[in-house]
Amino acid sequence: MSTTLRLLLCIASITIFSTKLHAEDWPQWQGPARDGISGETQLKAKWPEDGPPLVWQVNELGDGYGAVSVVGGVIYLVTNEGLDDESVKALNAANGQVLWATRIGKVGNPNQKPSYPAARSTPTLDGEMLYVLGSDGDLVCLKAKSGEVVWQKNIREAYDGKPGTWAYSESPLIDGNKVVVTPGGKDVGIVAVDKATGETIWKANTPKMGAAAYASIQKVTAAGKPQYVAFMANGLAGVDAEDGTFLWSYTRTKGIANMPTPVVAGDIVYSGGSRTGGGAVRLVAEQVTVLPEELYFNPKLPTAIGGAVKVDGYLYGCSGSTLMCVDFVSGEIKWQERISAAASILYADGRLYLHTENGKVMMVAATPEEMNIVSEFTLPDQPEGTGKEWAYPALADGKLFLRQHGTIWCYDVK
Repeated sequence: MSTTLRLLLCIASITIFSTKLHAEDWPQWQGPARDGISGETQLKAKWPEDGPPLVWQVNELGDGYGAVSVVGGVIYLVTNEGLDDESVKALNAANGQVLWATRIGKVGNPNQKPSYPAARSTPTLDGEMLYVLGSDGDLVCLKAKSGEVVWQKNIREAYDGKPGTWAYSESPLIDGNKVVVTPGGKDVGIVAVDKATGETIWKANTPKMGAAAYASIQKVTAAGKPQYVAFMANGLAGVDAEDGTFLWSYTRTKGIANMPTPVVAGDIVYSGGSRTGGGAVRLVAEQVTVLPEELYFNPKLPTAIGGAVKVDGYLYGCSGSTLMCVDFVSGEIKWQERISAAASILYADGRLYLHTENGKVMMVAATPEEMNIVSEFTLPDQPEGTGKEWAYPALADGKLFLRQHGTIWCYDVK
């Protein structure tokens, strides 16, 4: 083999390895580890004034507030047409073309007040299967390639479930052979079902925690126990991941609407409730149960729908239209600055990516020293009359995906 050929093969191998190393899928709510963090690197350090290159924009996909998942070049989302048809759709990530659509039920709580009836959750991809919780409580397993339903059950009916005013919004957690969701019933607050069949594995009673809220379950291992943590109507509830035994609760961050998914790191859990405040607890062992020791609580800490991310010991999130950086362990506010509106948020390659409720996209340096807006632009050709933009951003294979109801924008940020 010639020296030139060896060199070319070496370069090709490095290129392939680098692509595999830096490109990631976004297989569920808040990304690979369910924490709003992407491992992608070599992303654009700055954008032009009108934003990074727009690869495509598709419209009229149907209503919905949920984010998208992206795996293997396919986008998955939940949409609705009117109030009687809620569906899961798969799109080609290269051009936004719809590959398949499967109806799973109807829109839950259509008479809600204030009125925001629509599809709400984000699909979870696990291997060749896709798991979705519809807004009316339809828990469904589908084949990711075709959209064929493998099994389906309604958690309102099966577990006497009770969602909050704005219906079920949770995105299912897959853990081993279990699908874990929050029916919010009087006797079944949290449930684990077999991901292959939908059969019940265990049912967890979460006394006095009330109905399901609008956050998604997180898993944490602390105080010697793997646990599932749900932010329910009356606050945080922790149950044993093995058998569903109720372990602890924390109610101080209970808000009017508990929407942000808890941020978990080690033995610390952060939560924030609307019009109440944010706080963190450390989970410590106490005999046969777990004690949530409060580290801090502050009504000014992040509580916005768009959630928060933890990066290098600091929490970044919004309280109303104020973006802030908070020491995760102490709760000390390092900086806080007003932006145009509250934002949903993800982190990648040293920067925060924000999608604001009024249709702006921002890139902010993730540093505790000061707020540094690197780039920002306004999404073009936004659909009219759809209200606030609540869908979280997603990042996969160097592409940033942003949704506003039936419109999705795909930007090249590599």
